[in-house]
Amino acid sequence: MPPARLLLVEDTLSLATLYREFLRGEGHAIRHAPNLAEARRALAEATPDAVLLDLRLPDGDGLDLLAEIRRGANPPPVVVMTAHGSVGNAVAAMRAGAADFLVKPFPAERLVVTLANVLERAALRREVETLAAGAPRAGFAGFIGAAPAMQAVYRIIENAAASRATVFVTGESGTGKELAAEAVHALSPRREGPFVPLNCAAIPKDLIESEIFGHVRGAFTGAVSDRPGAARAADGGTLFLDEICEMDLALQGKLLRFIQTGSFVPVGATRPVSTDVRFVCATNRDPLAEVKAGRFREDLYYRLHVVPVALPPLRERGEDVVLLAEAFLARSAAEEGKRFLRFAPDALALLRAHRWPGNVRELENAIRTAVVLHDGEALTAAMLPVSVHGGAAEGAAPAPPARPADPARRIRPLAEVERDAIEEAIRLCGGNIPKAAAFLGVSPSTLYRKREAWARRG
Repeated sequence: MPPARLLLVEDTLSLATLYREFLRGEGHAIRHAPNLAEARRALAEATPDAVLLDLRLPDGDGLDLLAEIRRGANPPPVVVMTAHGSVGNAVAAMRAGAADFLVKPFPAERLVVTLANVLERAALRREVETLAAGAPRAGFAGFIGAAPAMQAVYRIIENAAASRATVFVTGESGTGKELAAEAVHALSPRREGPFVPLNCAAIPKDLIESEIFGHVRGAFTGAVSDRPGAARAADGGTLFLDEICEMDLALQGKLLRFIQTGSFVPVGATRPVSTDVRFVCATNRDPLAEVKAGRFREDLYYRLHVVPVALPPLRERGEDVVLLAEAFLARSAAEEGKRFLRFAPDALALLRAHRWPGNVRELENAIRTAVVLHDGEALTAAMLPVSVHGGAAEGAAPAPPARPADPARRIRPLAEVERDAIEEAIRLCGGNIPKAAAFLGVSPSTLYRKREAWARRG
């Protein structure tokens, strides 16, 4: 337990010395009062973190002092000490507000554990009172939301930003992982330095090492000039590695060495380069499950997973969906030159009922689509995309015709099957790629990357 300031009220000097010995090594500052008068003087000078109180004192009853302590502002917890056979007194003390009691004689372990429990409960009570006294923030560093889960996220980001510790952000796609990384950077002493984001899932595996560490001219086909890479670009600032679990194991080893030493060797180079970088990483997977499955290095996990930030899905944030929707409506209406001022009651009911598998990104896309396609003072449920209603788009393209019966002709290349499955999922989700990705169990960046590749091939 952390060190505390204790007031020990005990008239027997030998017992007071014994109790001090019991608590030796815990780091507590202990003030001894042999009677009620001395105890009252000590309490008037400073409020301790806890009081160890004997009930039978030469100048009065310890219960009287307990009552005085309980009437004060922010009273410290009191542990009553009573002789064996006086359990009735202990019960009376608990009714009067004592935090716990000890029956003499008691072993050292009992005193240490009892005191630790009492101090822990007092700390938790103070934290709850502090939270209750302060109004929840409706937004923070670009985030919008007043849900209790988001208050915890705000506090973690606030506390982590000032340090150099690596921050590991987890959460479903669309929950705002990059926004969390930007908040850590913006609130940190490195705010004047660069913030360099890199999506490990959006870069081909044979190019990602070069994207991170850079390369020298001639390092590989197409390397016509030197390229600094994200690690050097982030020198003095923050390097954000999104979808870190998509990185292959060989490159994970090189990243681990970079984190440990602060230096790396660009692709094709022979000399290491040193940089001063703060790492923030993110994934929509369970990183520990990836470690257990052998897809993510355990040593890298423990290097990166120093300050975890778990972003809650939108479906667990209650009325935050309304706060976010109202902010997105105002922003989109201003950008598109529309008249929207509010949501109709049926639209609010629909927004609250939808599960939002694509989270905040899906909500923002839905509001923007409605604003682009409609106009008016109130946005109604009918204006929201069909994906929010839970149905498939009306007038959607018919399903592809059945394949010929010849077995040999029914076998299709796997890449063709994958493309059809992805396009069908996007169609069923009304064109909402984050939502389709959520149903397919992949990152939205994977779908964007594949569609870009298909478009290039024609």
